[in-house]
Amino acid sequence: MNKADIKKALELAKKNSPKRKFKQTFDLIVSLQGLDLKKTEHQVNTFLPLHFSNSKKVSIGALVGPELYEQAKEVCDEAVLVDDFGKYSDKKLIKQLSTKHDFFIAQATIMPKIATTFGRVFGPKGKMPNPKAGCVVPPNASLKPLYERLQKTIRLRTLNQPVIQCAIGKEDSKEEELIDNVLTIYNSLTHTLPNGEHNIRDIMIKLTMGPSVIVGAKKDKKAPKEEKKAEEPVKEEATEETKEIEKTEEVSETKSVSDNPKKE
Repeated sequence: MNKADIKKALELAKKNSPKRKFKQTFDLIVSLQGLDLKKTEHQVNTFLPLHFSNSKKVSIGALVGPELYEQAKEVCDEAVLVDDFGKYSDKKLIKQLSTKHDFFIAQATIMPKIATTFGRVFGPKGKMPNPKAGCVVPPNASLKPLYERLQKTIRLRTLNQPVIQCAIGKEDSKEEELIDNVLTIYNSLTHTLPNGEHNIRDIMIKLTMGPSVIVGAKKDKKAPKEEKKAEEPVKEEATEETKEIEKTEEVSETKSVSDNPKKE
């Protein structure tokens, strides 16, 4: 994995994608191999702060006590005070809240109440405040630095398939920032996967509406398809020739029969 290969893949992805009226997103797709996802140690589920934003606005909700409430209202996109948890007895309201935000910050001292109120919905959706992402904080925490860091944080996760997909930026993002994000993700995975880079089969880059481009792909990978196309006319000629032979044989056979009629 080197910068030149990433740069070339970005250029091809942009070239091959049809122009749209909106700014498309660059996605990174990592295809994995040699893993048994039934084993916990083979699963990937980590939070990674990038050096540069992937240009996606990250919405952050806060579930806090009175110590952090005023600060959370000012810094986060939404703040829910512990005294108002009772309003979320309806499961539909919890679902609506979970879909509104990418991350939830939680005050550590009220985590049991958060688990009781929101866990049944947040848990399966992967929205519970996660200590790995730094989202469980003490009552005297400063939320602004955490909010800014989460704006550049992505989640690398395998679900039912050995594939990881995440956004690395927009089509108008600076090339050097896109390359840096790709390398940061790649280096993180080589340290996370049980066999490092040997568990990575392919790395692909694509725009939202465009085809995938393999990073570091060689031209000779397309050779088999070209050979197959080259053979097709030969196959057709052989088929016509066979038909002509069969036709000639059929005429000869008919003639032979007519020249030698059966005696009654």
